[in-house]
Amino acid sequence: MDYQEKAWNHSEYSPSYGSGDLAEYGAQLHQNRPLTRRFVDSFRRDTNAHATPKGALGSDGKVFDVEGAAQATASSPLQRSLKGRHLQMIAIGGSIGTGLFVGSGNALAQGGPASLVLSFVLTGMMLYCTVHALGEMAVLFPVAGSFSAYSTRFLDPASGFAMGWNYAMQWLVVLPLEIVAATLTINYWSDGAINPNAWVAAFLILIVVINLFGVRGYGEAEFVFSIIKVVAVIGYIILGVIINCGGGPGGSYIGGKYWRDPGAFNNGFKGLCSVFVNAAFAFAGTELVGLAAAETANPRKSLPTAIKQVFWRISIFYVVSLTLVGLLVPYTDPRLLAAKNSADATASPFVISIVNSGITGLPSVFNAVIMIAVLSVGNSSIYGSSRTLAALAEQNQAPKIFAYIDRKGRPLVAIGFASVLGLLAFLAGSKYQEDAFNWMIALSGLSSIITWGSICLSHIRFRRGWKKQGHTLEELAFRSQPGLIGSWLGFIFNCLVLIAQFWTGAWPLEFGQLGPRGQAEAFFQVYLAAPIVIIMYVVYKIWKKTPFIRSYNMDLHTGIRDLNVSELIADEKADRATWPAWKRAYKFLC
Repeated sequence: MDYQEKAWNHSEYSPSYGSGDLAEYGAQLHQNRPLTRRFVDSFRRDTNAHATPKGALGSDGKVFDVEGAAQATASSPLQRSLKGRHLQMIAIGGSIGTGLFVGSGNALAQGGPASLVLSFVLTGMMLYCTVHALGEMAVLFPVAGSFSAYSTRFLDPASGFAMGWNYAMQWLVVLPLEIVAATLTINYWSDGAINPNAWVAAFLILIVVINLFGVRGYGEAEFVFSIIKVVAVIGYIILGVIINCGGGPGGSYIGGKYWRDPGAFNNGFKGLCSVFVNAAFAFAGTELVGLAAAETANPRKSLPTAIKQVFWRISIFYVVSLTLVGLLVPYTDPRLLAAKNSADATASPFVISIVNSGITGLPSVFNAVIMIAVLSVGNSSIYGSSRTLAALAEQNQAPKIFAYIDRKGRPLVAIGFASVLGLLAFLAGSKYQEDAFNWMIALSGLSSIITWGSICLSHIRFRRGWKKQGHTLEELAFRSQPGLIGSWLGFIFNCLVLIAQFWTGAWPLEFGQLGPRGQAEAFFQVYLAAPIVIIMYVVYKIWKKTPFIRSYNMDLHTGIRDLNVSELIADEKADRATWPAWKRAYKFLC
């Protein structure tokens, strides 16, 4: 019998076997447990696991463990299994979904091609500033539930509570919506021959199983989904240029004739303002890159690369493709406003442009891409909501049960809660479908804009505290390219979008045809999320009596993953000095 077998049979140290029977420090004995035992044990709670590091700010604005705050690192008990390629594909294709493929059709009809492109360019510039601000904080503090954690740490614990629940609520509501949208894409081929609830069950099980594989399962699924979406958009751009130049079957040169007739703008300034909301919806999910930082193997190297690639996604995938859409489809096309749901491929301007060119077969291909995009968003919804709920629970801002993390780094209770809410998708086959989903959309309508605004404001306050406490920008592992000015521009732009949304919600384009009740419903179905966030903030502020975090006493140490940041940065700078000019330019952009 060798010493491993003896150690297996004797769970406690015995002098008769000597110290040689025990594993050396840093090693472990392979006990060859049965597969079923290992599977069951993986779901047990890791008593050392917390969603946020000890010493992180809690709901009362104080530090849980004052003595341990200086010793805390950025090590998160959530498994750091995401690699650079996962993070890059999440950044490039993570937010490409029905907002781009289908929602852009309604935006084109309301504002015209010029408003469509202009709104996406301006929103993209704002988001570029926002994501860089998020990247600077996430590289330095890669903690779980980053949005609520940064608001709690740099603004006010009540703000962290409101922002965390706002973000969690957004994704909890999106899951059943996207599952229903995925089932409706099937009707493109089945024409309702199969009960929608059968597809609801199949898609819900698929999404839940992916997330039960942990963050690695989420990352691999998003990697595949994003590649498919990116290839589809690039393929459409090439096809769109060919169609515009008259290369379609029996087609002729189109050029910019639809910008002249029926015109570049529709419904004037109000039409432009209404399109900003569609643009914000299309970009929703971009901030998941920051949320995933806590589960990335090396966020200090992977995250800056992913953040920089947002610019290329905005430029190529959104602006170029939508410019082509505006050239190929007139905003007066009645099919643009005929969408029965958020995934109705027949109302997609991408599909309409292909159908108009006379190409057969490709509309079905794009419908398949739309279904994959919908499943991708559903997959992200469980990931985003579960991680946010776990972080809120660890900071005493949600029921503590949500902080349950098993030995594989999965927040099981939070995943289960999100999955149960996914059962609302079975309303797809009921008579209450339309009303239920209109109000669920209302709950998530402004969530992304509010989240982006809080990120910019948190970065502004972080920079203020960083400077006040004697730190320099040279100490930052990653620095936002647009800097503090970019965060101010992002925050102001988000506020302007909220104002524009209030205007278009209170006085919509069809205002005179709705009547008092219809006007009230139209407003709250657009603006419901904002008063809910305000109520959560005010109630929590009064209940907990939380203080505003002053710049001179911000916690700028807890959660930093690399304790020797200055030395690491110095080494990286020395390495960059040896790069040729082309490599320095490439790394600056990508």
